[in-house]
Amino acid sequence: MRLFALSAVLIAGLAAGCDDKTKTAAPPPPQALTQQAMGHYCGMNVLEHPGPKGQILLASRLQPVWFSSARDTLSFTLLPEEAKDIQAVYVSDMGKAPSWEEPGATNWIDAKQALFVVGSSRKGGMGAAELVPFAQRDAAEAFVARHGGSILSFDAIPRDAVLGSDSDAPAPDGPPPAAGTHLH
Repeated sequence: MRLFALSAVLIAGLAAGCDDKTKTAAPPPPQALTQQAMGHYCGMNVLEHPGPKGQILLASRLQPVWFSSARDTLSFTLLPEEAKDIQAVYVSDMGKAPSWEEPGATNWIDAKQALFVVGSSRKGGMGAAELVPFAQRDAAEAFVARHGGSILSFDAIPRDAVLGSDSDAPAPDGPPPAAGTHLH
């Protein structure tokens, strides 16, 4: 009987230990955008480009992976050849940006919590179609009123809007994307 009780305590302890390991720690906070930030894909200073920026924090790196556009940031998460030890993905909250040319150094939002304007007339850091992130719906709606596009959550963005060519981006207020073609 004692052996049974001891076994039950050990199993409960192991199960509790497993539960602790499955709980995820809070993601690391975003870092401020500085002159030293170089774009992962373009190799250029991120501050030299207009529009929203992005940073990805990896478990295998001390410094963020920087991006000159929000679209490039999300592309990194989808491409099979890129690192998969992602701890956090942050994009500029353009509702708090001083201007399109100066998106801000510290106004980051978790990409999975952002609302994105897809298909607007604004071009991103390298002159390509941009996914414009916002923390607040009213700011995204005001942007759409000025520049067109559709407001989508992270999970509703079609892969083609991220990985496709500029001509593949959805038209403003166009039909919803086909099932199974969204980010996850």
